Amino acid sequence: MTTGFETNELIDRLPPHLKQYIKPQNYEQYTPINQAVWRFVMRKNVDYLSKVAHESYVEGLQKTGISIDEIPSMYGMNRILKEIGWAAVAVDGFIPPNAFMEFQAYKILVIASDIRQLENIEYTPAPDIIHEGAGHAPIIASPDYAEYLRRFGEIGAKAISSAHDTEMYEAVRMLSILKEAEGTSKEKIDAAEAKVLELQEKEVEESEISLIRNLHWWTVEYGLVGTVENPKIYGAGLLSSIGESEWCMKEEVKKLPYSMDAAYQDFDITKPQPQLFVTPDFAYLQEVLEEFANTMAVRKGGWRGLKKLIGSKQIGTIELSTGLQISGIFTRMIQNDDNEVVYFETEGETALAYREKEMIGHGVSRHNNGFRSPLGKLKGINLSIENMGPRDLQAYNFYDGKPISFEFESGITVEGMNVTGMRNLNGKLMLIQFTDCWVKYKGEVLFLPEMGDFDMAVGKEIVSAFAGPADYRSFDLVTHKASDTETIRGALSKEEKNLNRLYQHVRDYRENKNENEDFLSGVFHILKTHYHDDWLLPLEIYELVSTTNSDLSQKVFQHLNDLQTRKPKIAHLINSGLSLL
Repeated sequence: MTTGFETNELIDRLPPHLKQYIKPQNYEQYTPINQAVWRFVMRKNVDYLSKVAHESYVEGLQKTGISIDEIPSMYGMNRILKEIGWAAVAVDGFIPPNAFMEFQAYKILVIASDIRQLENIEYTPAPDIIHEGAGHAPIIASPDYAEYLRRFGEIGAKAISSAHDTEMYEAVRMLSILKEAEGTSKEKIDAAEAKVLELQEKEVEESEISLIRNLHWWTVEYGLVGTVENPKIYGAGLLSSIGESEWCMKEEVKKLPYSMDAAYQDFDITKPQPQLFVTPDFAYLQEVLEEFANTMAVRKGGWRGLKKLIGSKQIGTIELSTGLQISGIFTRMIQNDDNEVVYFETEGETALAYREKEMIGHGVSRHNNGFRSPLGKLKGINLSIENMGPRDLQAYNFYDGKPISFEFESGITVEGMNVTGMRNLNGKLMLIQFTDCWVKYKGEVLFLPEMGDFDMAVGKEIVSAFAGPADYRSFDLVTHKASDTETIRGALSKEEKNLNRLYQHVRDYRENKNENEDFLSGVFHILKTHYHDDWLLPLEIYELVSTTNSDLSQKVFQHLNDLQTRKPKIAHLINSGLSLL
């Protein structure tokens, strides 16, 4: 089996700040028990989901090259995904929400390459290859759904987050890592769950990323399609969970018609969902998505959008009515009596762009100590600066190389030497450069000559505000760390290694059929003697001998019955396995 992933043109064109999250799949790290977990879940899912999942699911498994019997390799998946215009990359667990969305916008499936432990076979809060590979990948074979996923990525990548979102992301990531790390104490897991619960219950203003994350959860992860009376599963969280895929179809789970209300319905990743949303079809998902996008700062701009960016304390962008885009960490704004933004500031590295391309000479090297500018109309002049032609500018004494002093309606004054200006494609002024400049407001000095040249942004208003830089090449984003934590992979003990060998023996027997039943009998004897609580390997052995009615088949069947009595919490899993035979 090939390790890593096969690149293609979609992966090649990813920007560096996304490529930093990609890791090799390391296929050889999967143990025989991992392979058995995959096989059990997939056999159970395909058997059950063929009846309750959206029609594109089973067909999609074949189209995306996903096998029931073995964990898929990125190499094979990418070779086949290429035919439907997508690709897949491996990452380490959760990655930041905006990055996850941006991958989708590039038509890249992000797949957490680790796999859940046997004790978490029904459900895990951690993203794993069962969830991503067997949940997300098959449904993108549906063109309408694939386009929804891509469009969701485009819009979601622009959603503005808050400091609380960052804290929640780190807490959820830590919980998922601890739950899947072998040997983690119950105390540690309980503490991590308590931290997530504490953050979930904290009353904070909902950010754009939290709202769009809700939409993502109730569609991409836990969505149903069809009618409320007869829904089908398409959400990856349900498709990859043998527990919740059955639970969600019960009457106890409320089914609601999908609408934008889902954005305001929170969820708890540690529990089964008490309600789910049903969309009539995949095309309707896009209608709701566009309706939600119309509420976002990326389309509304204004003081609310800038306020969200200031609260995020992360790199964001505002776009002015002239098309000028300012990217940086926003720290301040001044508003007039009508709440309009009349002044803004960033701190640290800032870059200016137009149409998502950095303006020549206006990268972070020039604006490494922040950027600030007044906005709006000049006092006593109905014509805004951006709408002034060359003659208008001369009429109001805007001459290159000449000193000038003017006042905005807000009361902000600018006094300095007018050096030059930059215009957009429509000929409107976007930027005016001054030297020896003073900018003042109500007795406060906002800018003084010692600070260098003053580049004044030209624009009546903020028409858009969104997360991230306008031109990703303006900033060194590759040094940004996804988290201080990484997935914990403990070394296998001697007992665990021996148990894995038994699983491998049974796997080889099933695939090669080159051993007689006495060989399986020897494996079962060792298993029963030393690993009497293991339930999955006896199931695999019974699968191979169940039709023989031999002494071995009767012994294994009796052992499975004993296990159900001794370990009632896994009795339903054993029953599920038996029902497949």
